[in-house]
Amino acid sequence: MNQPATIFAISDLAREFGITPRTIRFWEDQGILAPEREGSKRVFTRRDRARLKMALRGKRLGLSLAEIKDLIGMYASTEDETPQLLECLRVMSKRREALEQQREDIEAMLTEITQFEQQCQLELARRDEK
Repeated sequence: MNQPATIFAISDLAREFGITPRTIRFWEDQGILAPEREGSKRVFTRRDRARLKMALRGKRLGLSLAEIKDLIGMYASTEDETPQLLECLRVMSKRREALEQQREDIEAMLTEITQFEQQCQLELARRDEK
């Protein structure tokens, strides 16, 4: 039975997550990842892999870099995950509200576009009648 790898090269993580090594180095620069070094080679642990996965998920959800760092940082600080889970729920609720507002704004803009298109079509039809 194959055991999952305990260490990863930057190319392993890049391939697994479909991102570039440069992206991984960005997350390292931001303090999200802290790979060990073997000479000039970066060596990532399962912890780094999990943190990268959480950072990419946060990015996909539209969280700010500060929110991502805060949420990931909370998991390293304590055994009791209750505060982290509560904070995660608060951040997700805030993000949901923002997305719902964006959806309402988009619907309003689409309605305006439809109305404007109809006015243009009516004007073109009126001109064709002349």
